[in-house]
Amino acid sequence: MNRQHIIILGGGQAGLQAALSLRELGFSGMVSIITNEPGLPYQRPPLSKGYLLGKMRAGDLALRPADVLAQQNIALIAGEAISIDRRARQLSLADGQRLTYDRLIIATGSRGRLCPLPGADLPGIYTLRSKADADALGAGLAQLAQAGHKAPVLIMGGGFIGLEFAAVATESGFACTVVERGTRLLERALSPESAGYLQQYHEQRGVRFHLATQVAGFCAGEQGQVGSAQLTDGSTLAAQLVLVGIGGIANDELAAASGLACDNGIRVNACLQTSDDAIFAIGDCARAPHPLAPAGLRLESVGNAIDQGRLVAANVLGEGRVWQAIPWFWSDQGSEKIQMVGLGAACEQSVIRGDVMQGRFSVFCFQNEQLRAVESINRPVDHMLARKWLEQGLSPTPDQLADPNWDPKSLSKSSASPPVPG
Repeated sequence: MNRQHIIILGGGQAGLQAALSLRELGFSGMVSIITNEPGLPYQRPPLSKGYLLGKMRAGDLALRPADVLAQQNIALIAGEAISIDRRARQLSLADGQRLTYDRLIIATGSRGRLCPLPGADLPGIYTLRSKADADALGAGLAQLAQAGHKAPVLIMGGGFIGLEFAAVATESGFACTVVERGTRLLERALSPESAGYLQQYHEQRGVRFHLATQVAGFCAGEQGQVGSAQLTDGSTLAAQLVLVGIGGIANDELAAASGLACDNGIRVNACLQTSDDAIFAIGDCARAPHPLAPAGLRLESVGNAIDQGRLVAANVLGEGRVWQAIPWFWSDQGSEKIQMVGLGAACEQSVIRGDVMQGRFSVFCFQNEQLRAVESINRPVDHMLARKWLEQGLSPTPDQLADPNWDPKSLSKSSASPPVPG
């Protein structure tokens, strides 16, 4: 095995973690990362926050310096993969290179969903997934600022990317409006309590929200760039810069073209192996069964990229580990730090601890009286405790959490409610 060549297609967090973990586990064969972006693998979360605000430089984004990759003998190859020959186990690049692999790990990530609307191709309309996207968006903001007025900014989508950018736009002095088709913000990600608090926080900073409506199209302004947006409720909003944040799409086209099973991501088994025994898939582009979602789960998060990168390295080396890490996420929006663990979409009961009015609270989400997820806003201790509980299969009862005198640190196997299957 140590004389083999493992190719990792994709130079993001998941791909780099897989390469580093292979070396940590003692693999001494060839490891190559193929990336279609220039430079070193970099952090993406700061792109919608500190990087846009100028608080981080491009060099600060690197996940590892170049000398670390050299020391680990990890080859970073710039190029665009155009086909996978599964029979010959070869990867073809656009520049004509054909690279032979013994094992292939696909970590191609995801891209921002575009809006196929009239006027969506006008200058001034952006997505935000890559450093190139962030650079273009930052240049657009700078151009508006140089014009001598703080022109209106429109955000399509009330998800994490949209709200993080809303915090950036208001801090930079721009008027900001968010259009969300749902009846509330973050419908698929957060409880009504947490989402309502965040909406109030952004409103106090000047953000306006249009809920339960959608953008129907865009019109050009005087300079030929986007100038306004028409909504499906008949209203018109001024918009001299637009961010489209309406979700992501798995980059699974290359895998599908090679005949691998795909369905909203590359289908893999619990060991992250595709329908081809020599090919694995991880990160944003992979859809895998999980104890919390047996039918399959595709997660777009740093935590998932790290967990699956480590796991796939072990499995490529023959360990056969099963993906069952508890999902965890975070979002920084202005001064607010939101940390989440578990999956709370199907939860039927919630208990709040802390002070919502002071902006320091946690929402504990239950299903069948079993703890399934915890959302913490400016309560990092709660988040770390919740991760420990869920990883160990522990669950306090709703009554325990509702008691302000109960000490969460006292929870143990003997005092926890028994786990509920599923």
